[in-house]
Amino acid sequence: MIYDTLEHWTQYESVHPGVAAGLRFLATTDLAALADGRYEIDGDQVFANVMGYTTKEDNPTPERHEKFADIFYLLEGEELVGVCPVEELGEVTMANPEGDIWLHQGSTVRLPLGGGRFMVFFPGDGHAPSIAPGAPAHARKCVVKVRL
Repeated sequence: MIYDTLEHWTQYESVHPGVAAGLRFLATTDLAALADGRYEIDGDQVFANVMGYTTKEDNPTPERHEKFADIFYLLEGEELVGVCPVEELGEVTMANPEGDIWLHQGSTVRLPLGGGRFMVFFPGDGHAPSIAPGAPAHARKCVVKVRL
C-alpha cells in the first residue's frame, strides 16, 4: 500500500508503469470537471472510474483484489478507508474471481482520504472504503484501476 499526497506522485513512477500512468492522470487532469463514469487511460490496462456516493457508517467487510491495483483519490466530501495487511484479513465472506473482488470479515485501521491524499492498494492489500468520519454524507471519488 502507498499513502501519500498527490504532490509527491512522481516519486512513484518507477513502482509500475500503470501506477505511474494512473497517478499522472490524477495529477494532470481537471478531475472536478469530469462527469461520473469511466475514463480510459490505457484501455483495459489502466482506467479511471469517477463516482458520487453516500459514505457509510461502517464497512466491516474489507476487500482485496488479485489482478488489479486500486488508486483512490477523493474529489469531494470526507471519507475514511479501513486498511489492513493480507495476513490480518479474516474469513472470506464473498468471492467473485471474475470481478476480481474478495470480501472478508476483519478489522482495519482507518486512514483519512482527502486533502490531496491518495492511496494505492496492491493485490492482497485489504481495504474497506467509503466510511463516513461522522454522519453518512455525499462524497465523490476517482478510483483508478491498474492491471498488474
